Amino acid sequence: MLEIGVFHGGSLQMWRDYFGPGARIVGVDIDPRCRQFEEDGVRVLIGDQADRAFLAGVRELLPHIDIVIDDGGHTMVQQITTFEELYPHVQPNGIYLCEDLHTSYWPPWGGGYRREGTFIEYAKALVDQLHAWHSDEPARHVIDTVTRSAYALHFYDSVLVVEKKPIERPQASQTGQPVLR
Repeated sequence: MLEIGVFHGGSLQMWRDYFGPGARIVGVDIDPRCRQFEEDGVRVLIGDQADRAFLAGVRELLPHIDIVIDDGGHTMVQQITTFEELYPHVQPNGIYLCEDLHTSYWPPWGGGYRREGTFIEYAKALVDQLHAWHSDEPARHVIDTVTRSAYALHFYDSVLVVEKKPIERPQASQTGQPVLR
């Protein structure tokens, strides 16, 4: 499990205790002081979640990630960059979770109601991608990684949970007898 945003470290230990002794918990934070929270089963990487090169290094270092929790800096650039870089790397039956979506409505974090470029607006487009198989405009509504891997999008107050599962083109089937008129 990878959690972006270590802060005071309590959640890393909570996840280790919850998932048990076999779990590998990795935290990411920009503050080097967060390394103090490393212990058996808990590792802390120091870097900027808005830095695509840093996140590429995280992918190389962690070839298998079952769960990503983005509870980092909460700016629009951080949330969108982290999703774009790490969501495709989450295992096929894994979970991607982004917290504190309410910052999409706060100007100091790059937000604003229905403002283009917020994570909320980005996430609304994920809903479209979830349904791309059904579009009558394949040139505009292209089937992509999200279409092929997002089983469900769950929106809660300030949280988006994406359940991954390999998805194939839906097949329509009918049963019963046609009605004769």
